[in-house]
Amino acid sequence: MGTDTVRTGAADGAAERRREQRGWYFYDWACSVYSTSVLTVFLGPYLTSVAENAADADGFVHPLGIPVRAGSFFAYSVSLSVVVAVLVMPLVGAAADRSGRKKPLLAAAAYTGAAATAALFFLDGDRYLLGGVLLVVANAAQSVAMMLYNSYLPQIAPPEERDAVSSRGWAFGYAAGSLVLVVNLVLYTGHASFSLSESEAIRVCLASAGLWWGAFALIPLRRLRDRRSEAKAAGEAALPGFRQVAATIRDMRRHPLTLAFLLAYLVYNDGIQTVISQASIYGSEELGLGQSTLIGAVLLVQLLAVAGALGMGRLARIYGAKRTILGSLVAWTVTLAAGYFLPAGAPVWFFVLAAGIGLVLGGSQALSRSLFSHLIPPGKEAEYFSAYEMSDRGMSWLGPLLFGITYQLTGSYRDAIISLVVFFVLGFALLARVPVRRAISDAGNPVPERI
Repeated sequence: MGTDTVRTGAADGAAERRREQRGWYFYDWACSVYSTSVLTVFLGPYLTSVAENAADADGFVHPLGIPVRAGSFFAYSVSLSVVVAVLVMPLVGAAADRSGRKKPLLAAAAYTGAAATAALFFLDGDRYLLGGVLLVVANAAQSVAMMLYNSYLPQIAPPEERDAVSSRGWAFGYAAGSLVLVVNLVLYTGHASFSLSESEAIRVCLASAGLWWGAFALIPLRRLRDRRSEAKAAGEAALPGFRQVAATIRDMRRHPLTLAFLLAYLVYNDGIQTVISQASIYGSEELGLGQSTLIGAVLLVQLLAVAGALGMGRLARIYGAKRTILGSLVAWTVTLAAGYFLPAGAPVWFFVLAAGIGLVLGGSQALSRSLFSHLIPPGKEAEYFSAYEMSDRGMSWLGPLLFGITYQLTGSYRDAIISLVVFFVLGFALLARVPVRRAISDAGNPVPERI
């Protein structure tokens, strides 16, 4: 009877865990539409056009009296949003650890971002400053919410389930992004039949992403449950704000090879994130492509990213994760070089470029995340993945800044896009120097046969 009771309890626990996992997937479903439809497709070209409406005769706008070329305003806004996120994340992370109540903080970040995104409906005319402020708020809130969302993973999935659960979350996000992009494409291309102007159709697409985000965020917020933090349960006080970050970095200094991998990831991921956020501006402003082409290209990226992640996963089983990531960085460099020479007004070649990005995008990030998991000392998974998320955002303002400065100095988006090659070349050099087998062993983990 006692055995039956234990089995029943274990079954109930597994059922509850799977219920939480299914709820967790839906946050990726909720927020990925912002990343895809807003940040990647519509907002860059549209905010740039609004800034150009407000520009002076020389093509400059003057936020806070600072001369900024209208074509650089979106890139600078993305950079500022990342700086804000990096300043806020350690404070929110420490509050979550100290209180053990992540869900209210996740709700606050998610609905701040959703509300700012929905408010983009009012971005029209020459209100470029409104667009910049809303972009900073939405993007920073998204980063904070993702930090909290990712920190649930060790709590809702045991180690043997974690890869599968994380992958399903990615799949949910790609599926939502693809689905909404199809709807956006129908609305945008057929805007006249819906009695909407082109500008109104774009604003509806932007605002609907915020409504989608807010509506589907209800599912994880209902299903996820807060747990008493381990530090609190052990009678330890969580360090406030940046002291917690400093403590984590001090601990990482005892594992310099783990820190070396994190630095390499920080550099090449900055290049990846910048390509994602600036590709639509390059397509619209430099290549003269329409929104329909851009939406179709991003949809192609979303679909091929799933296939690319699975394909690179198979390559990693044969050649190891490190070699596969290095190969992907070579592919990124070749793709950017090809992008520099793309002829204007040739959507077919832009789709070829998008296919190349899609095939390396998902795998680059998925394998980086899984490789890093081997380099974490046992028992410190949540703490180290928090630092991983901060490093993800921590330097990702440099890429947009370099892109914006290059365009401001040269007036050429081709020069701006090719300038990003430096992140992939430097990231390759840094990663190639990391002896991952020794790093895994030094972290106290068993070394896989292929890594």
